[in-house]
Amino acid sequence: MSVAANTQPDQNDPAVRAAQEERLRAVWSPPRGLFLRWTDTNNNAVGIWYTLTAFGMLLFAGVLALIMRAQLAVPENDLVSASTFNQLFTLHGSMMMFLFAVPMFEAVSVLILPQLLGARDLPFPRLSAFGYWSFLIGGVFVAGSIFFDAAPDGGWFMYPPLSTEPSTAGIGADIWMLGLSFIEVSSIAAAVELIVGVLKCRPPGMRLNLMPLYAWYILVVAVMILFAFPPLIAGDILFEMERLLDWPFFDAKRGGDPLLWQHLFWIFGHPEVYIIFLPSIAIFAMVIPTFAQRHLLGYPWIVLAAVGTGFLSFGLWVHHMFATGMPNISLGFFSAASEAVAIPTAVQIFVFIATIWAGRVVWSTPMLYGAGSLAIFVIGGLTGVMVAAAPFDWQAHDTYFVVAHLHYVLIGGSVLPLFAGLYYYWPLVTAKKLSDRLGRIAFWMMFVGFNLGFFPMHISGLMGMPRRVYTYSEALGVGTLNLLSTLGAFLFAAGVAVVVVDLCLSPRRPRVPRNPWNAGTLEWLEFSQQENWGVRSVPLIESRYPLWDQPGFLRQVDEGRYFLPDAEEGYRELMITSVLDGRPLQVARIGGPTPIPMLAAIALGGVFILTTYHLYWSALASGLAALAVILWWLWTGTSLIPEKPEKHAGLGVVLPLYASGPASSGWWAMFITMIGDATAFAGLIFGYFFFWTVHADFPPEPLPGQAGPGAYWPMVALALILAGWVLTIAARETNARGRVGLARAALAVAAAATGTGGLAGLAGPWRAGLDPALHVYPAIVWVLVIWTAVHAAFGVVMQLFALARSLVGRMTPVYDGDVRNITVYGHFLALSALITFLVIGFFPRLA
Repeated sequence: MSVAANTQPDQNDPAVRAAQEERLRAVWSPPRGLFLRWTDTNNNAVGIWYTLTAFGMLLFAGVLALIMRAQLAVPENDLVSASTFNQLFTLHGSMMMFLFAVPMFEAVSVLILPQLLGARDLPFPRLSAFGYWSFLIGGVFVAGSIFFDAAPDGGWFMYPPLSTEPSTAGIGADIWMLGLSFIEVSSIAAAVELIVGVLKCRPPGMRLNLMPLYAWYILVVAVMILFAFPPLIAGDILFEMERLLDWPFFDAKRGGDPLLWQHLFWIFGHPEVYIIFLPSIAIFAMVIPTFAQRHLLGYPWIVLAAVGTGFLSFGLWVHHMFATGMPNISLGFFSAASEAVAIPTAVQIFVFIATIWAGRVVWSTPMLYGAGSLAIFVIGGLTGVMVAAAPFDWQAHDTYFVVAHLHYVLIGGSVLPLFAGLYYYWPLVTAKKLSDRLGRIAFWMMFVGFNLGFFPMHISGLMGMPRRVYTYSEALGVGTLNLLSTLGAFLFAAGVAVVVVDLCLSPRRPRVPRNPWNAGTLEWLEFSQQENWGVRSVPLIESRYPLWDQPGFLRQVDEGRYFLPDAEEGYRELMITSVLDGRPLQVARIGGPTPIPMLAAIALGGVFILTTYHLYWSALASGLAALAVILWWLWTGTSLIPEKPEKHAGLGVVLPLYASGPASSGWWAMFITMIGDATAFAGLIFGYFFFWTVHADFPPEPLPGQAGPGAYWPMVALALILAGWVLTIAARETNARGRVGLARAALAVAAAATGTGGLAGLAGPWRAGLDPALHVYPAIVWVLVIWTAVHAAFGVVMQLFALARSLVGRMTPVYDGDVRNITVYGHFLALSALITFLVIGFFPRLA
C-alpha cells in the first residue's frame, strides 16, 4: 500500500457521483434473460437462490415428518408400511441435517456476510455458485429418490453392517452415500469461501476485535466444517468401497469392524450439532443489540465462548457410543467433556440476558422468536447433560427420550432462529417488512405445537417407546402421548404455513425506510438489494457499531467518500486487507456472470450419480469432463495479469491490482482447502491404527501373500514424490529470481517425478499380491496408496498447468500466483506421502 497525492475526483459534485454509480451499475448488474440470470455469481443472486432452495428442503422434510407422525398417532396403525416408514425417517433426518441445517447457514452467510463486512462480494463468487449448484443437484438426487421407492432406509447415520450388505440395503444406501458425499463437497467449498471472506475481505480499519459477532461465529463454524466433514468423507470412501468392491472395512469376518464407521461418523456428527447451533447464536448476536439499542456486553467473553464451544465439540463424539461397550476411563472422560461444553454455551446465553437487562428492549417479532428458541434450546441442553451421564444414557439410548432431546436442540438451535433471522433481515432483502401480527400468531403456534409435540416424547421414551419403529403395541401404554405428539407436530406445521403465507403476501406491502430497526452494523448500509454492488463505497471502520458511533458515516458511504467508489476500468473489484488489523493490501478483481460453475457442478455430480448405478465408464467420462471444465475455470478466471500494476483505491491510497503468496486470497484458499484434505487423510490413517488396536495380529500372520508391500517400493515412491516437491519449490524460487527457463524445466521434471512416484506407490501392494477383498489389512493399505496416488496425479495436473501458464506468458516472475499456490498443495502432498509410505512400509513391523 502506498499513499499518493490527492487525485481523487470531487465527491461533492453530484455529476461525478452519478457517473460513478452508473459505472458501478453497469459492472455489477445481473445479466438479462431468465437463463442468463442463473449464471450470475454475485452473492445476492447466489445467496437468495441458495436460501430459497434450503428453505424448500426444510418444507419437504417437514412433510415427511408429518407422515411419520400420522403413522404413529395410534397403536398398530397401517397408514404406511414398515419399508416406507424406514425411508421416511431416514430421508427426514438426512434432509434436516445435510440438506437444510448446514446449507441454510451457508446460504444466509453468502447472502449477508459481504454486507456485514462492508464488502462488495465474497472473494470467490464462482466458488459460491459452484457450491450452490452442487447442493441443488445432490439434494434433488437424494430427496427425489423417495418418489421411486429407492430412498435410503438405514437411518440418517447409515450404520454398517446392515447398510453395507447388498442383501439388506438396496440402491438407497448408495444414493445416500454418494449423493451426500457430493453435498459435503459443496459444504467444504462454502466453508473455504466464508473463511477467506472473513479473514481477507474486511473493510479497512476492521481489526479482529472490531468484527461483527456474526463474522466471528461464521469463522468458527466454517473452521469446524473443515475438521468435521472430512472424517465423514473418509468414512464414505471406506463405506462405498465395501459396497461396490467388497473391501471388508466393516465386515468382522474378514478383520473389519463396524465401530470404525461410528467413530468416523460421530467425529462429524456431534460437532455438526454446534455447526448448526452457533450460526443461530450469531443471529441472536445481531438481533439482541439492535432491539436492546445498545452494544452487546461481554464481547471478548462471547468470542472466547464461541471458540471454546467449537473446540470442545470435537471431544464429545463417543457419548453417542456409550452403549457399544467402552472402558471406564473412556466413559468418564467423554461424559465429563460432554457436560463441560455446557459452560461456554451458558456464557453466550448469559451475555444475551445481560445485554437485554442493561438495554431498553423493544419486544419485536424477531426478539420473540429469539427468546422462544433460546428457551427450547436450554431445555434440550439440560436433557443433553442427562444423556451425557453414561448410566442414564444406557437406559435412554435408542428411546424416544433421545428423539425429544435431539429435536429440542435442533429446533431450538436451528429452525426457530431461522425465523427470527427471517423477520429481522427480510427488509434488507426486499425493502418490505413481514407482518408482525402473522409473525406472532405463527410463533405461538410453533412454540406451543413444538412443546406439545416433543415434550411428551421424554415420557414415552422413559416408558420404553423405542425410536425408529413404525408402529407399537397398545399394551405399551404410550398411545395418548403419541397422539399428543402428532397433534403438536401438525400445530407446529400450521405455524410454518402461516409464515409461508406471510412471505407470499409480502410483495403487496409498502416499502419500508432504510434500516427500519435502527441497527448499528454495516449490513444496513445496503438498501433492499436494489443495487448489486452492495455498499456504495467500502468504508473505513472505527467501531463495532459504526452506524451508531461514527458521525455522518451513512452519508459519507453513500457519497462515495471512502474506498472503491468507482469502477472506471469496468471490473468487479474487492478490497483485500490484512488478516489481523484490516490494513489495505490489494484491489482484487473477481469474475462476473458465467455458466462455468454450473457446468462444473453438473459434470462432477455426474461422477457421483453415475457411480451410484455402477456406470463406471460413464462416471469416468464425467470426471474427465469435470476436470476439463475446472481447468477452463482456472485458466480464464484466476490470476489474470492486469493492464496496470496499481490503482487509486480512494482516500489517497494506491493499491496493487495483483498479489501472490500469503497476501493473496487465492493462497489462503489453497491452504484452507488442504487443511480439510489433510483432515480427511487423517481419518484414513485413524482407520489404519484403529484396526491395529482391535487386532492382536495386524497384519495377520497366517495370511499367505498378504504380509505387506515391503519397504522398497514405498521408499521409492516417497523419494520420487519428495523430489517432485523439492523441484516445485525450486521452480517457485527460480521463477521469482527471473530465471524463467530453469523454472519451467524444474516444473517439467517435478511433474515427471510426482507422477512416477504415484505409480511406484501403487506398485508396492500390486507386486506383493495384496488382495483387498481377502482381509481388511490389504484393503486399508490399498486405500492409503490410492489416496496418495490420486493426489500425486492432481499434483501433476497442477504442475503442468503452471508450466502451461508460464509458456503462454500468464505466469511471470512478478505474476507468480499459480506456482506459489501449487507449492502449498505440494507441501501437503509431501506430508501425506511421508506418512502413508512410512506407515505401510515400516509399521507395525518391517514386512
